[in-house]
Order: sequence, then C-alpha cells, then structure tokens
Amino acid sequence: MRWIAVVVAVCAGAVLAACAPEPRAVPDACPQRWGGEGIGGWVPAAADVDGADESLVPGSPVRALICAYPGTNTDPGGERLGGSRTLTDQAVAMARDLAYLPVTTREVVHACTAVGGPMTNYLVRFAYPDGSALWVGSAEEVNSCAGTTNGTVGTPSYVGKALTTAYREGTWRMAGPDDPCRAPNDRRGQEDAMVPGEPEWVLVCLDGGEKWPPRREHGAAAARELAAALDDLDTAPSDGMCQGGGPEADDRDYRLVFGYAEGPPAGVQVAYDCTPGVDNRMLQAEVDDDVRRLLTRLTP
Repeated sequence: MRWIAVVVAVCAGAVLAACAPEPRAVPDACPQRWGGEGIGGWVPAAADVDGADESLVPGSPVRALICAYPGTNTDPGGERLGGSRTLTDQAVAMARDLAYLPVTTREVVHACTAVGGPMTNYLVRFAYPDGSALWVGSAEEVNSCAGTTNGTVGTPSYVGKALTTAYREGTWRMAGPDDPCRAPNDRRGQEDAMVPGEPEWVLVCLDGGEKWPPRREHGAAAARELAAALDDLDTAPSDGMCQGGGPEADDRDYRLVFGYAEGPPAGVQVAYDCTPGVDNRMLQAEVDDDVRRLLTRLTP
C-alpha cells in the first residue's frame, strides 16, 4: 500500500497509464482496454446493486474511480487506458446527479450530427460502503451524442463534458447552457410521464431561432395544469424525430421547462407544425386541444 501511495503522489492526481499499478494488484482497477465497439454505452459487467434497474447510480457510493480511454469517433472501440482519477468527497454528488437522469432498458436513438474528431470513452466504478460496486460507461465526443449505461439501464442524456472535467480537474459539476430555454432539461421519471412529479414553476419559451428567445415564467398552479394536460396525452417511446407539415398552420415551437423544489428541471418540446409534436426525449405524443388552449394563455 505504501508503494501505491507514492505512485499517486508522483503522478499528481490524474494518473498516467504508465504510472498506474497493474490491475491484478488492485481488484477495482480500470480495465486496460475499452471493451465496447462504439462510443459510450459499455461496461465490463452489468450492475448487481439494489436499485440499478431503476436508476443509473442508486444509493450513496463513497468512491468513484474514473477510467479514461481516448480515441477518435471515426474508429471507436478497443481504446487503451489513458489514465484514471479517484473521487471521494464528490462521489455522492456525482451519483446523485446521474441518478436524476431518465433511464430505460430500450435503445434510445436521437438524430445526431456526424462531425469527426476526438473522443474519450469513460468507465466510472462507484464503490459502496458494503463493498459492492457498480460500473457506469459513457463518453465525451464532438457531437455531444453519447449514451450512458450501468449495464442494466441506460440514458440518452449527455454527460461527457462533466466526466471530462471530473477526470481532468477532480471536480464534478453538471454545467448546462447559460439559457435554460436551450438546455436539454432531462429528469428521472420522463421515461414514464411527459412531465413527472409536481413542478413548482414552468418557463414557457417561444422558440423562433433567436439567441435569447422570448419567455414567460408561471407559478405552481399553471405549471401543474399544463403538466397534467401533457401527461394526459397518449404517448409512445420517442425516436427523436418528427415529420414536418403537420395539421397546424401555426409554425410556433415551444420549449417548456418545468422546475421542481429539488433536482433538475424537466424539458418538453412542443412543435405545432410537426407530427408527433410533443417530445421530452424519452416519450412523444400528438398535440391536443387542451395543450393548445393552455399554451395560448401562457405564451410569452
């Protein structure tokens, strides 16, 4: 153990692969190669922790080992271990933020740009006080379109930049765009309901392509009335796509941001001239008269 401590001190936190001890010396060490064939979405073993079928990272882990596998997105798979970093005091916050993401057992596909460039696959091993552990696999890449999984459930929510910051700086933070009208706003529960739980407020953004779109904020009563109308829609799993030229002559697009007393917001996109016109990235549905009526009243 004294030798390992010296190595960590010499390598100053972000441990180069050449400095890392051999996996056989540390049972919870990083695999020497990324075993997946794609970008993110792979773990060495499926999760065997209570709650892992309902949450990406359940419970309160005490340690998070981040393993980095740099490469390019034009030829992903089989990357060598580039380095590692262990988080302790921030492992709970990291797990909490990942646990708030919506999850599913099905493959979720969204339209992505196809820019070639650098990519880093990541594995994160969350260790618990009772000795159990859980792997999470994800990636950062230039199109911001990598999925994340614990081997049992996965999420399409992108966390690549946050993982890179944690690996390089030892600091975990889920930073989003400066404008909430532009943020993905993914929240756990959106795999089952268009707007989960009981929101405390709603921000109605009129998305016409402006850098800072018009918006109007409403309190709990309006937020819950609009959420109920959206939750009453007949939903289907989202494929991230819609067909233009819908039944509406009105071509307005809305971005709805529902805020809560705790945790991240939930976002819903509403496009009148698209079919299906309502999408929260996990579910999609057709716009109905109740939703139209409420948005007419709440629009900026």
